[in-house]
Amino acid sequence: MSAKIKKIVLAYSGGLDTSVIVRWLIETYKCEVICFAADVGQKEELTGLKEKAINTGASKIYIDDLREEFARDFVFPALRANAIYEGTYLLGTSLARPLIAKRQIEIAKLEGADAVSHGATGKGNDQVRFELTYYALNPSIKIIAAWKDDNWKFDSRESMIDYAKKYKIPIPLTKAKPYSSDRNLLHISHEGGILEDPWAEAPEDIFVLTKSPEEAPDKPTYVEIDFKKGNPVAVNGKKMSPAKLMDYMNTIAGTNGIGRMDMVENRFVGMKSRGVYETPGGTVLWAAHRAVESITMDREVMLMRDSLTPKYAQLVYNGFWYSPEMKTLQTYIDATQENVNGTARVKLYKGNCVVVGRKSPNSLYSESFATFERDQVYNQKDATGFIRLSGLRLIIQNILKNKR
Repeated sequence: MSAKIKKIVLAYSGGLDTSVIVRWLIETYKCEVICFAADVGQKEELTGLKEKAINTGASKIYIDDLREEFARDFVFPALRANAIYEGTYLLGTSLARPLIAKRQIEIAKLEGADAVSHGATGKGNDQVRFELTYYALNPSIKIIAAWKDDNWKFDSRESMIDYAKKYKIPIPLTKAKPYSSDRNLLHISHEGGILEDPWAEAPEDIFVLTKSPEEAPDKPTYVEIDFKKGNPVAVNGKKMSPAKLMDYMNTIAGTNGIGRMDMVENRFVGMKSRGVYETPGGTVLWAAHRAVESITMDREVMLMRDSLTPKYAQLVYNGFWYSPEMKTLQTYIDATQENVNGTARVKLYKGNCVVVGRKSPNSLYSESFATFERDQVYNQKDATGFIRLSGLRLIIQNILKNKR
């Protein structure tokens, strides 16, 4: 028989799942439950969280401000890699989970807890991200994944809503509007309810960070973003910390209807799922970063880095942030960013994010070489031999084919 669990640290958001899980853990394991909420940019979602956790039965709650760490050590490294999963998703939730799990393990050590718990379901990606991080940082700790626990009797969100009502636990959704949302500095995601039908358009009332393009201003907004070694450091000449810069960009871009994404993605566990994402600031930063790279990165270095970007995004999405291959890959990515210094000018207008200028002290762009006007530096006849040598294998192939 396994040893009795004495104390559990629960990754707590105050949403439906973890609100129910607090009470369920206490009833099932008859032990102390400590809640931990990471402030990664949820804003008003943190209001009243302490009172709610304690009233639900938690002995205490940690609410730690991890915004700067999230932006600096998780979002910006992914930005330097231009990481986008399946061509659309900027990995907002995927990047936050390893940070939350890391701090959860630290709190468990501080509190002498022998178990950690999370509210991720057995169908989703978050269970993998949490648990792989637990294994990487403390493989001996007990993991209680409620949705996979033999004692878990709930089979739907509706049954959990009924349970919450029974114990008078306030929850942020209803049977009429059963959307699941996850918000941080990089994005907010929306899943569930009508969104489970991939043909149904997302209703306007689910959006939080972005105006609809139809309601966005009728005049464009221009922003200039400065980069140093691949990291954004200032907007319109004003230097900001990583978290403050992201928050500022979310406001500007969201007002202009930037960053709505609707996709059906391939979950790591093997199924497809439909998600609607709002990533306003991130959408602009990714485009601006690429613009500065375009004039500062060597062609072959960029080609090699771009060939690794899908793998980088996959590792993040699948929860392998603390894997040795991720560490090695990040080291290479960062080496490519040494000269990615400069400024991108971006035009924001009714859902469109368009790069309209870029400059850099490390620019590899030369107008004297690129010009269509008369120049003194490039002999166009040189291209004849270059093309013949490049096409030599095609010429030989054709000659041999015609001899057969």
